[in-house]
Amino acid sequence: MEKKKKRKGLFQYAQFSAIGISNAAVDIGTLNLLLYFFPTDERVMLTTYNTISYCLAVANSYIWNVLITFRDSAKGSGKQRIAFVLQGLVSLGVNNLVFIGGNTLFQAVGVPGWLRYNLAKGVAMFLSFTASFFMIKYFVFKDSHLNKEK
Repeated sequence: MEKKKKRKGLFQYAQFSAIGISNAAVDIGTLNLLLYFFPTDERVMLTTYNTISYCLAVANSYIWNVLITFRDSAKGSGKQRIAFVLQGLVSLGVNNLVFIGGNTLFQAVGVPGWLRYNLAKGVAMFLSFTASFFMIKYFVFKDSHLNKEK
């Protein structure tokens, strides 16, 4: 039984990762469009752009993860929606802190604007993606039937 549970976890992570690619396209695409049409180096505006792009990616993530990755445990209940929003806010905080911190660090070492924004965004996405997976798997869409089997 433990082996089956482990395989399911790896398969879920693979599905979550594939959906993560579409989230990355939404996230990076939106951020770059905002920076293209409304260029800025101001931290408040960068944080705003990052928040907008991240929220669109989270909406994409919720839809696809409910339909695919966690369909067996996603009930669409109010409790799950609240838990998803809470984990999204925590992940957004991680994402914004790493994005702004990374941007500041890359700027200090002389990395040009477009490249530093995208490098910082990549690091921020990876760290918030990892945190998000574990929060979603173990708190938002946790398998209640697995707890009964123990």
